Amino acid sequence: MADEDRDHSDLSVTRRAFLKGGALATGALSSTLIPTPADAQLPVATESDPRRSVVEMTVNGVAYRKEVPNRTTLLQFLREHLTLTGAKMGCDRAQCGACTVVVNGRNVYSCTTLAVEATGAEVLTIEGLAKGDALHPIQQAFIQHSGFQCGFCTSGQIMTTKAFLDRVPRPTEDEARRAMSGNLCRCAAYKRILESVMTASRLMQA
Repeated sequence: MADEDRDHSDLSVTRRAFLKGGALATGALSSTLIPTPADAQLPVATESDPRRSVVEMTVNGVAYRKEVPNRTTLLQFLREHLTLTGAKMGCDRAQCGACTVVVNGRNVYSCTTLAVEATGAEVLTIEGLAKGDALHPIQQAFIQHSGFQCGFCTSGQIMTTKAFLDRVPRPTEDEARRAMSGNLCRCAAYKRILESVMTASRLMQA
């Protein structure tokens, strides 16, 4: 009973004081856990830095050798280090296909492939398809059938088509539909994309 009658006035906290104290505590924690811009910079490249690696690969027929952080994705390597921006960052989860490039003849999601994994590889991006002013037959087919709308996913669609038709030159529509299923189109231009793939197959055989 004595405990129940005890004066708790010394423990009382107003809502304003509680929120103020919480804000101060949160600020102190944030300043500890969130790095400053200086802290967030990439480490200086040194031969002994285990966080960095030298990446060598051939992209669109050109050999490159660059030192990058180990966590660099192939997409980041292409866009930020080689300024090849045709491959797009869409989902960053290997689900939409906007980042698709061809590595050693296979279509891969570059957003979840590390650059170090592509060391020694032959990489082909949308920038490497055309020969000067002459478009690749796949590009011609996509234009002919308007196999795009906003265009954000188009480079990935075309690169998947390239890898697929190199493996299966004369596909059926069902085979083409399955091959393209890993590339999403938010504009839902799937019918025209399929028509583009089938026409590209014929153009590449001509």
